[in-house]
Amino acid sequence: MGYKNVFYPESRFGGFSDIDGTLVFYARVNTLLNPGSVVVDYGCGRGAYGEDPIPLRRDLRILRGKVKQVIGLDIDPAASTNPYIDQFHLLGSDAWPLADDSADLCICDNVLEHLAQPASFFSEARRVMKNGGALCIRTPNAWNYVGIFSRLVPSRIHSAVLTRVKDSCQEQDVFPTYYRCNSLGAVRQMLKDFHFDGVVYGYEAEPSYLSFSRLAYELGVIHQKWAPGCVRAAIFSFSSVVKTQA
Repeated sequence: MGYKNVFYPESRFGGFSDIDGTLVFYARVNTLLNPGSVVVDYGCGRGAYGEDPIPLRRDLRILRGKVKQVIGLDIDPAASTNPYIDQFHLLGSDAWPLADDSADLCICDNVLEHLAQPASFFSEARRVMKNGGALCIRTPNAWNYVGIFSRLVPSRIHSAVLTRVKDSCQEQDVFPTYYRCNSLGAVRQMLKDFHFDGVVYGYEAEPSYLSFSRLAYELGVIHQKWAPGCVRAAIFSFSSVVKTQA
């Protein structure tokens, strides 16, 4: 556990802090589900979250078996091995190979920053989701110190640096970043442009990226406690699609 035990002592009991971002995000996602839901996991990945040593967090993240169907979309063929999806589609373009009005909920978890054309994502999400369906987004904030540093690191060494400073990050899970929709204002504008109704806000969990140094971690804790929402490490957004009835 390292510095997390020191600065967030409650994590000694269960392995997670009271501000764990994954727990908070997926707790809300789970409240939006029902047994008949069809879920799109955009950028589903290989399902590495199944190796999470914290059972509560792992169980919140795994949606298969809680809903009617989990459909995984990804540009990486390795994502076809994800054991927590019911159906997989390899993306070769911005278009999603799914029917109109076919999904009840879409998750975009730490993927928006990797999109060169984020408007295409919101357009396809709107097309595929049913009226009133929920769009759940978590993405890094470009104006947080982590986002700023990430943009300064040359692409050729990005994966090496990230796997060194972030616990449990593997090189095969690191992809190019663009940060073209990674501020509170940018996400709010996209939701407005594509007729989603919801909330967008900054969230800051424990500073896991700073685990390489006690001093850095302590400064991160101070930032976590006092930073205004516009520069917090993550952007959370929960919204519903609003489609005009004919």
